Amino acid sequence: MKNFLDLVTERYSARAYSDKKVEQEKIDYILECARLAPSAVNFQPWKFVLVESEEKRTALHACYAQEWFQQAPLYIVVCGDKSQSWTRKRDGHDHADIDAAIATEHICLAAAEVGLGSCWVCNFRPAIVNEVLGLDGETVYPVAIVPLGYATDTPTLKKRKPIEEIVEKM
Repeated sequence: MKNFLDLVTERYSARAYSDKKVEQEKIDYILECARLAPSAVNFQPWKFVLVESEEKRTALHACYAQEWFQQAPLYIVVCGDKSQSWTRKRDGHDHADIDAAIATEHICLAAAEVGLGSCWVCNFRPAIVNEVLGLDGETVYPVAIVPLGYATDTPTLKKRKPIEEIVEKM
């Protein structure tokens, strides 16, 4: 089994997928990992929409017109739910996006652990996602789309800032 540093080092944003069907056990494992993600005050303000049908996948393609995105055999659309989220009283900051982001990263790391490629996609048209999935877009809204599948591309070297540039000691 890989340690955590190995897993995060090897995980990359896959941008090419085979048409091989993803096994249900792997999907179930990934969704369980997302379900167990931490959230503010443990409110768990998320909804995960698994998009597998050809009809819904094709309709979803209109929200992000990239060829590689359309290759993925399935998508998990991570939604925030403002009716379930915690809001910080001091400044009114709603944590739905933060909590959904944590769950999204759990999805990406769990996918890598079971040998699947993923890519965290935020540059989509929310109105199209809302329409395709029947979301109201106000209370429950898409935060990220994660295409999942067997990656066929080769990972590139990750460019990261040096630790000295991002850590400030006081």
